[in-house]
Amino acid sequence: MKSNEQNVVEQNLLGMSQQDLEQFFSVIDEKSFRATQLMKWMHQQGVADYEQMTNLSKSLRDWLHKNATIQLPEMLNEEISTDGTRKWLLKVDDKNAVETVFIPENDRATLCVSSQAGCALDCTFCATARQGFAGNLTAAQIISQLWFAEHRLRTQFNKRRVIGNVVFMGMGEPLANFDNVVTAIRIMMDDNAYGLGKRKVTVSTSGIVPKIDKLRDELDVSLAVSLHAPNDEIRNQLVPMNRRYPIAELMQACRRFIEDKNRKHTITFEYVMLDKINDSPQNAKQLAKLIKDVPSKVNLIPFNAFPNSGFERSSDQVIEEFREILQAAGITTITRRPRGEDIAAACGQLAGDITDKVKRQRHFEKLHEREMLDYRVEVATCA
Repeated sequence: MKSNEQNVVEQNLLGMSQQDLEQFFSVIDEKSFRATQLMKWMHQQGVADYEQMTNLSKSLRDWLHKNATIQLPEMLNEEISTDGTRKWLLKVDDKNAVETVFIPENDRATLCVSSQAGCALDCTFCATARQGFAGNLTAAQIISQLWFAEHRLRTQFNKRRVIGNVVFMGMGEPLANFDNVVTAIRIMMDDNAYGLGKRKVTVSTSGIVPKIDKLRDELDVSLAVSLHAPNDEIRNQLVPMNRRYPIAELMQACRRFIEDKNRKHTITFEYVMLDKINDSPQNAKQLAKLIKDVPSKVNLIPFNAFPNSGFERSSDQVIEEFREILQAAGITTITRRPRGEDIAAACGQLAGDITDKVKRQRHFEKLHEREMLDYRVEVATCA
């Protein structure tokens, strides 16, 4: 190994793709196969101590100690639901911690990862949005969630492999952190790391149209769209991003995403069921008409409550009637069973512990205080 330390800046190797690591090692005239060795040690074996990487030369291990780090997340809290769902609060930097959720099924296990500390998009029915926004996670901070969960659970479950699916449905809008999310996915899909298949990674978005097109060009993964409304009038209120990219533009982007015949995916449309907001039979018929020519399925998500949300969950009967209308229109529709609801790990409930740069949390606290004051005045007047 030739010393060329002046050209290298210390960085977290955990978030570097195979190509990035090859470039990293080329600076010190190391062969490209070193990248493969390091990937396998970190991601497949869960090793973060260079001294345990026995097929690396002693001189290279010493150099890595001085010039690179493998920074792992610190678990601040773990909660386990009665249904087996696990939620971890993971510290990503000095000021912020994000939540990651493990969802076991009979035949598979899914990890729901966060892509941002908080979220800047302000969807009105989402607890993460109420927390505000602190910033994007790095590729290392994203992949570290999978690293932590996979290797922790391998030990606890005594299995060689635990997690078979990853969904970007945790805190944040993944496509607003595009480059870091793409790098993290490349690592997830790398056979020298976690080897996840193209149908095993799902990216969810509220509808950033140009980034949907860019994702189509960059990666072959599954796409989920947080639709939640059948028309612009309702969606403008629930998902403010719709005011920039209305439903017609979003549907066109969805069609473009799957127009390549080599892609065998369908779009998953996520639809949270909100009492008397978006759950009428007419809304169901509008939705069926909207997506009828898009190869897709619909996930109906019973609203998961959080403090001062201002929304109520649709009744089971209303949800079932909504589902039957879609099914009758030939649209595959599933009512998602809430998982981890007792530990606030269900869809829309993740909050983490962040430093809110947009001061949104205090805004909603003040709004709630004002509503309670108005209520007390109304009660006093009636008395």
